[in-house]
Amino acid sequence: MEQCKRSLTGRKTSSFRLRCPSLNSLRLQRIFDVFDKNHDGMITADELSLALRSLGLDADPSELDAMVSPYIWPGNAGLRFEDFEALHRSLNDLFFGLDDRDHEERDCEEESELTEAFKVFDEDGDGYISARELQAVLRKLGLGDEGREIDRVEKMISSVDRDHDGRVDFFEFKDMMRGVIVRSA
Repeated sequence: MEQCKRSLTGRKTSSFRLRCPSLNSLRLQRIFDVFDKNHDGMITADELSLALRSLGLDADPSELDAMVSPYIWPGNAGLRFEDFEALHRSLNDLFFGLDDRDHEERDCEEESELTEAFKVFDEDGDGYISARELQAVLRKLGLGDEGREIDRVEKMISSVDRDHDGRVDFFEFKDMMRGVIVRSA
């Protein structure tokens, strides 16, 4: 299977497109952390150039500077995560040309994926995530330390429980996921 790949100039080389916006942001944060070699919370043009080279992308330094500099806030030495995310969205739209229909399809796909994710946590299918269900899922995911104490899990629930009923419904879950995942500059 051949994947369409392009360089920063649009020439076919190697690149990638992440399918789901919600997962995209999580992956983007991980990528940002890897690219941020000195862990200062910013990616400089040099760090980005090095990272792109390690991925097999040839980026002309002046082209990279011209592309990145509009996303760097005045006074900053590089891209913060929010800037990096905005740059990624811009490149994604430029290279893959999303129109309104694509955005609608993407929103529907995101909604569907959030519904499936919610079902993982809502083990009894009652439409709510309880502290016990969250605790069980954390254990299954190998995050037993986070879920060991029920009062700690209840605090996790209460941090997103807007109606204060001790449970997370789908809308609270969706708001939480979008709040954590979709941060724009």
